[in-house]
Amino acid sequence: MPDKVMELPVIALRGLAILPGTTVHFDISRKLSINAAETAMMSKQKLFVVAQRDPSVSDPGMEDLYSIGTIVRVKQLVKLPNKLVRVLVEAEARGEINDFIDEPNYLCAEVYSCDDIVNDYSVEEAEARLRVLREAVQNYGNAAENINKETVRIVAAEENILEMLYQVILSFQTDYVCKQAFLEARTVSEQYDIIMEFLTKEIEINKIKEEIRMKVKERVDKNQREYILREQMKVIKEELGEDDAVSDADRFMEELGKLDAPDEVKEKIEKEIKRFRTIAPAAAESTVERNYIETLLEMPWNKVSVDNEDIDNAKMILDRDHYGLEKVKERVLEFLSVRVLTKTEGNGPIICLVGPPGTGKTSIAKSVAQALGKEYVRIALGGVRDEAEIRGHRKTYIGAMPGRIATGLKQAGTKNPLMLFDEIDKLGADYKGDPSSALLEVLDSEQNCKFRDNYIELPLDLSQVLFIATANNTQTIPKPLLDRMELIEVTSYTENEKLHIAKEHLVSKQIKKNGLKPEMLRITDGAMAKLIRNYTREAGVRNLERKIGELCRKAAREIVCGNTLDVIITEGKLENYLGKKLFTVDLANEINEVGIVRGLAWTSVGGDTLQIEVNVMPGKGEVMLTGSIGDVMKESAKAGLSYIRSISDKYRIDSDFFEKHDIHIHIPEGAVPKDGPSAGITMATAMLSAIINVPVNAKLAMTGEITLRGRVLPIGGLKEKILAAKIAGIETVLVPEKNRPDMDEISDEIKGGLNIIHVSSMEEVLKEALVRE
Repeated sequence: MPDKVMELPVIALRGLAILPGTTVHFDISRKLSINAAETAMMSKQKLFVVAQRDPSVSDPGMEDLYSIGTIVRVKQLVKLPNKLVRVLVEAEARGEINDFIDEPNYLCAEVYSCDDIVNDYSVEEAEARLRVLREAVQNYGNAAENINKETVRIVAAEENILEMLYQVILSFQTDYVCKQAFLEARTVSEQYDIIMEFLTKEIEINKIKEEIRMKVKERVDKNQREYILREQMKVIKEELGEDDAVSDADRFMEELGKLDAPDEVKEKIEKEIKRFRTIAPAAAESTVERNYIETLLEMPWNKVSVDNEDIDNAKMILDRDHYGLEKVKERVLEFLSVRVLTKTEGNGPIICLVGPPGTGKTSIAKSVAQALGKEYVRIALGGVRDEAEIRGHRKTYIGAMPGRIATGLKQAGTKNPLMLFDEIDKLGADYKGDPSSALLEVLDSEQNCKFRDNYIELPLDLSQVLFIATANNTQTIPKPLLDRMELIEVTSYTENEKLHIAKEHLVSKQIKKNGLKPEMLRITDGAMAKLIRNYTREAGVRNLERKIGELCRKAAREIVCGNTLDVIITEGKLENYLGKKLFTVDLANEINEVGIVRGLAWTSVGGDTLQIEVNVMPGKGEVMLTGSIGDVMKESAKAGLSYIRSISDKYRIDSDFFEKHDIHIHIPEGAVPKDGPSAGITMATAMLSAIINVPVNAKLAMTGEITLRGRVLPIGGLKEKILAAKIAGIETVLVPEKNRPDMDEISDEIKGGLNIIHVSSMEEVLKEALVRE
């Protein structure tokens, strides 16, 4: 309990704790602290000084200060330059803050003295701990280098445990945190634990420092010895003519003389070769330097290949290697024609081929390289997460190597190859950096003439490289990167295109791959069409090629077993080789039904049809949506329902109908996730059909986004959707009016036989869809 409570000015100390019985001076600069010191000097000359918990706090409050500090008597105040005041104090007793007093000019608090320390040791225990403490003090004195040995002797000679603890905290180099903890200790055992923890920690630190010093000394001595031995070996090898380092350096200088490179590069390589001569062959740095010089010498600094400017030849190669893709071929040939006329390699657009898997994006790039006579370099970016993969590692690291761009140039052997960035949409990013950010400089024709690889450390001219990128989806490509590329869409193949590709390319390729001759296997057109329709479902032709390969393997087995000399696969025999059908086309319904409408959807493997079903039943006005429906599709359904409620009077729907009935919307194939706004008009039509009990035309399909006011908004993936409708036997397709320009670009092969009706509002949709008896 406090003996006496005093009202004292308070000074908050930064990184300083003052112990009773000491005379200390410290500098203050804060206005509150100066006012507190001057107030104390003019009254009782007593102050309460207490340490801050965080020295960085410039304007401390009650919560920023420790509760226990020291009551001191001010002996002297000295004003110094820069508005500093030096305070000389004599510490009298330990004190504790009871409460702060509101004082505008300085910190002030009620403080009571709590200077009594409880000795909670027995006589025997105190003597035992005194001996342990004395031994720790002596060990500390032996381990520490910067402490006076006489001080250690005086401290160790103390016979009273309290006095020895106090001498340790004052005489040895303890920080303010340790002193503050000592100040707050209320018993001898607490003080003893604080001092022993400090001494033990310092003894261990000094031991570790000594071990490190000895290891460093041994290593230096060893390096000096190895240096002398290496110098002796160097002289011996020179006498015997076996100096490998010198011969390597001479070889590098000879290669440098033949190198066609800018002067800046040659100067750098020559400097590195001179440095290589001075490194001992056995040193680890020698290998690093050798690899670096070899890399610089192998780079195609000024080596350029001559392009083939024959556009007819380019068209012939593209037509030979790819069936269809007319828009893509046309755009590529336009691009190449501009390069021929401008006679410049750089500053042209960078092409990004975007489309589903298996549509020939990578092979198009390879054909362009062949058509132009350029070296072809493919860089797979799928899963790349480290920026160093693009820019390289700094050569100071163990195992450092150039980035993929520099390595690709080195492999190509020319500074103007065709470089394909495959799967650019699959780039990742983590704590090692963002590769897509590093590609910004590479794909910017204004900057890439001075591209710097971290390993090469010299500017690389990428302006003459023809960059082509491929991607399945532009959504995952960062916007700044996407802005640097010109997109060319590679759309899904139609069934007819797949049939031609299979006959002209895939069958012959698989026949050769499986050791057959052309006359040994024949697949009829009917069998091929069935194979495409019932055994594959994709936008490209990869799975189709696998199935053709499977047919070739089964035919090879029949021929090898001696059952036949040739195999003819017809439509009827296809199931004998490949088993039951894997996919069936969901054909249009034969009869018009209430609450069932056929929608059109785009998937990553092409178009598909969705049969949307709606049931209306007595209930409480709930709307249920099932079939793995995403958030966007749910919102479209709610928008459609709101539109129906807004026109309920027109269709004579009771005003309380929606409060007394539940509406259930279901899209079959519930395991397949579905999302997007393009089924908006389809769900709205199905709901209205179920509500007013009017059937919908079974041979009609539709696609379009709906608004609350019944407007029909445009959608994407139209080609694939129209193709899916045709395969499903749909006769009429409702398409948003704003998609009319997209319809004009779809070939007649796909549109043929379909009645395409463009609609701009739900009134037009309902007029075409609902069938009134």
